[in-house]
Amino acid sequence: MASARAVAEYAKRRDWIARYFDERADRWASLTGSEPVGRIRSTVRAGRREIQDAVLSWLPDDLAGARVLDAGCGPGAFAFRLADRGADVTGIDVSPALVRIAQDRADRRRGPGRMRFAVGDMLDFGTHGRFDFVVALDSLINYPRAELHGALARVAGATDAGIVFTVAPRTPLLAMMHAVGSAFPRANRSPAIEPVPVAGLRRWLGEAPALAGWSVGHECAVRRGFYISTALHLERTGAEA
Repeated sequence: MASARAVAEYAKRRDWIARYFDERADRWASLTGSEPVGRIRSTVRAGRREIQDAVLSWLPDDLAGARVLDAGCGPGAFAFRLADRGADVTGIDVSPALVRIAQDRADRRRGPGRMRFAVGDMLDFGTHGRFDFVVALDSLINYPRAELHGALARVAGATDAGIVFTVAPRTPLLAMMHAVGSAFPRANRSPAIEPVPVAGLRRWLGEAPALAGWSVGHECAVRRGFYISTALHLERTGAEA
């Protein structure tokens, strides 16, 4: 069980992330839209799209009737792509401003699948219930390693078929960017990214009791300018499937 201090630190970080994205919601809406953006943001957009394409290739083409959680859904761009395959998508985000944008986009949409968006903690499965698939794209990258492990254990306990998530891989380039970013005033920083040694994470995924019955099915590393990310796909195996 997490200590009171760990719980308080988690809540403090979560609230900071919510404020950060609330203040910049319009920027994230434009990043996930089709309007022109600057050179750096265009590389981030391209990198995110590449990760999303890989994730979709790992999921069933037909998601009709499948319950999917988009954990940390932001303005809802990936939720739309899931719903286009017929999924019943629940999008959860800590930022009320981003959720309002996502819901407004959904209200104007016509197509297969269903979408609903809500403000909340994406790991509060006591509220959200169970899902066939959970997707957490760029929403676990602010977790220190121990909290990341705990988060994945909680996700696995509420998911029946597949989990896809991204981490910021520990590379020399990302370590340098992380160090330089920490020198800026706090108000000008993005929420702190916690680089993860992917090989060590993969070993933990194969050994953790909470992940018994799960295995890494796919992996995709993307490096596009300032966007550096690795996506991992966990799937049910053996008797647990």
